[in-house]
Amino acid sequence: MFLKKLTYYSFASFFLITINSVAYAETTLVAVASNFTKPMTEIAAEFEKETGHTAQLSFGASGKFVSQVENGAPFEVFLAADDKSPTKLQQSGFAVQGSHFTYALGKLVLWSNTANFVDNKGEVLSKGGFEHLSLADPKLAPYGAAAIEVLTNKNVFNKLKPLFVLGENISQTHQFVSTGNAELGFVALSQVSENGKFTSGSGWIVPQNLYTPIKQDAVLLKTGEENPAAKALLDYLKSEPAKTIIKKYGYDLPN
Repeated sequence: MFLKKLTYYSFASFFLITINSVAYAETTLVAVASNFTKPMTEIAAEFEKETGHTAQLSFGASGKFVSQVENGAPFEVFLAADDKSPTKLQQSGFAVQGSHFTYALGKLVLWSNTANFVDNKGEVLSKGGFEHLSLADPKLAPYGAAAIEVLTNKNVFNKLKPLFVLGENISQTHQFVSTGNAELGFVALSQVSENGKFTSGSGWIVPQNLYTPIKQDAVLLKTGEENPAAKALLDYLKSEPAKTIIKKYGYDLPN
């Protein structure tokens, strides 16, 4: 009889714990810069396993997300491709003061889906032999702005400007190159590499002295201030499992 009661209470306790875990699990809406698609998809899956919370991800250009948030979009967390966009949202009252931090340092790469097309010094930019060069719209995407800096510093901007094929964001830019609509283009290293190796094609990892460091900042938006899942996700981004995934895709981590 005692054993039956013990078994019953054990089952009841387990049931209540399970119910409480489900009750406290929340979903947070997250705006994510397109360059961070692969790592964030992995991070979100691990975050759900670890915490029970769910991160619902939307990917796009940082500049567009700023405009959407200012116009009432219900995002609760913003993972930008720069540090300026989160700062702007804090200054305008749409983000929680003091909540932003740098979660990754982005790297720019000149990439072609064709093997041996891009040399490891980027000399193809001055030598030519291509009709289209894709980059993200520099007005919307920090990686596009970085690409303009590189072309200017290498004194080929005016020469190559007529060949530009602008993507709305870095994902569309990558698509233009991967489908052959542009022979080569400036994309994020995370889109074309894994564990330190290009997954396809050929590329030149642009030396970081040719463009302003791409500090990618995360911030808690006002709409997510009371959502435990939003705060938990930002905490998880600072964890060792998340950092391991971030490094896997070629990003550097802040000191």
